[in-house]
Amino acid sequence: MQLQKIIAGQERQPNCDLTLGLELKEAKDGKSLCIWKADEQLLNGNQVIMGGFITSAADIAMAYAILSLLKDTQSFSSISINSTFHRPAFVGEITVTAKIKKFGRKVAYADATLSQNNKVIADVTSSIMIHD
Repeated sequence: MQLQKIIAGQERQPNCDLTLGLELKEAKDGKSLCIWKADEQLLNGNQVIMGGFITSAADIAMAYAILSLLKDTQSFSSISINSTFHRPAFVGEITVTAKIKKFGRKVAYADATLSQNNKVIADVTSSIMIHD
């Protein structure tokens, strides 16, 4: 699977990660760390980062977290994703951490937290289907 090669540093991240400005720093043991360099292209009419982009950054980080637990023969897809926004996000660096809370045979549950300037801007949860 291409994403496993990305975690191993053998391939570049997919275009969606690059377009968003998200850089994978680490993914192992059901956890991931990404640094997101959000730029002005992601601003909404209120001059803050649009919530959909925040959710997308969390989704990417959770994908790397679950990937670190899957076998080579397995894949995954999101079932649901829920975002809770605590404060606005602005242009600049945002830390995205994700972890798998429960890893079953067919379904996993993940959490992600996004922080900017040491303040939590959003928490995101996801249910993820595991495919053999």
